[in-house]
Amino acid sequence: MNRYENDTERTFAALPPARGQGFARTWWGQAWLKALEDAALDSGQVKTGRRLARAGAVGAVSVRPGRITAVVQDRDRTAHRADVLLEELSAEQWDRFLELAVERAGHVAALVDREMPPHLVEDAAVAGIELLPGLGDLEPQCDCGAWDHCGHTAALCYQMARLLDEDPFVLLLMRGRGERAVVDALQARDAAASASAEQTGAPVGVDAAEAYAAGDILPPLPAPPELPELPGLPPSLDAETPPAPGVDPAALEFLAARAAAAAHRMLAEALRPDTDVSRPDLTVGQDAVRLAAGAPERAVLERLADGSGRRREDLAAAVRAWDQGGPAALAVLEEEWTVEGDALARARAALEAAWDEEERPALRARANRWTVVGTSSQLRLGRDGRWWPYREERGRWLPAGGPAHNPATALAATRAVPEEEIA
Repeated sequence: MNRYENDTERTFAALPPARGQGFARTWWGQAWLKALEDAALDSGQVKTGRRLARAGAVGAVSVRPGRITAVVQDRDRTAHRADVLLEELSAEQWDRFLELAVERAGHVAALVDREMPPHLVEDAAVAGIELLPGLGDLEPQCDCGAWDHCGHTAALCYQMARLLDEDPFVLLLMRGRGERAVVDALQARDAAASASAEQTGAPVGVDAAEAYAAGDILPPLPAPPELPELPGLPPSLDAETPPAPGVDPAALEFLAARAAAAAHRMLAEALRPDTDVSRPDLTVGQDAVRLAAGAPERAVLERLADGSGRRREDLAAAVRAWDQGGPAALAVLEEEWTVEGDALARARAALEAAWDEEERPALRARANRWTVVGTSSQLRLGRDGRWWPYREERGRWLPAGGPAHNPATALAATRAVPEEEIA
């Protein structure tokens, strides 16, 4: 039996409703939805499809070369067969794509790990191989009789974005080849390239920068140091010797302890290979909040509040924000800015997409803050496009959780925060 006989079609069970969630987390899933939303002539049908997909109206999805199919139910339970077609790659295009994938270190491993490397997609596009659909590439067919994208084909596309998030091989299957065929061809080409280099005496390997980025350094680097269980203890101050003029012993002891704790944290982060330990320089005001987050003595807190130009309760609120997201969260707490242009358009689109029309809360906007009318809940938009939940407590708006890309997810956090005393 041909080992690829069952590798030309995959069927995915119906996914649960996606209320309050986005449909695409990965960049390739977002590119898929952009192809739909840019090409659909009727934006109302796109919104209908999004509502149907969010409500769980899309049945099992069948994926074959050049086509995806599902049965989609209207709100009245009327079922329609929806198909979306995407042109397959030619044999020559597949050969070139496989060559590109084995040319750069890490691409084969990324695909096997179900990731779509951006450089691979960009290189393929330069070579005339479009993996991701562009404007007009998603051709709809539906038994409802619509000639353009209808709510049923749009719903199928939104559901497809969720599948692509989990497995980019679904896209490659639509383009003509299944996962086993692609992986075996990649591994065979990789092995052939290595064997050819050995026979010709050519140096075997890849560019040093690419090898370093992939983490495959030979010979191996020395083993990293072991992380101490706790930060070290700074020396105790001599209680019998009077401090020098202008030196506060309590503040000095606190700063020494915080330095040890920071060194311990930075070492822990450095020992995690997936962590970027680079940190932006902090302003005096930000650094005061960072220090106050260590819960030092009251006298030190008062000095930090005075030194940063804050009242005691303002510093407590700043510490609460800092604990949720560092400098970015502190900026959302203390800075009010006008959202305009592209940022405003993206914000409005995110708010519209986050809820069905009948579920969308009434929001009152002021600058980068959207307050839910008649409640103690508020959303604040950061300059990076993330949404931060806020809750009114005793007349003050305070952080209620960490950031989210989806405003519905952020707003849900405001309903689960208990009242807290502000020290």
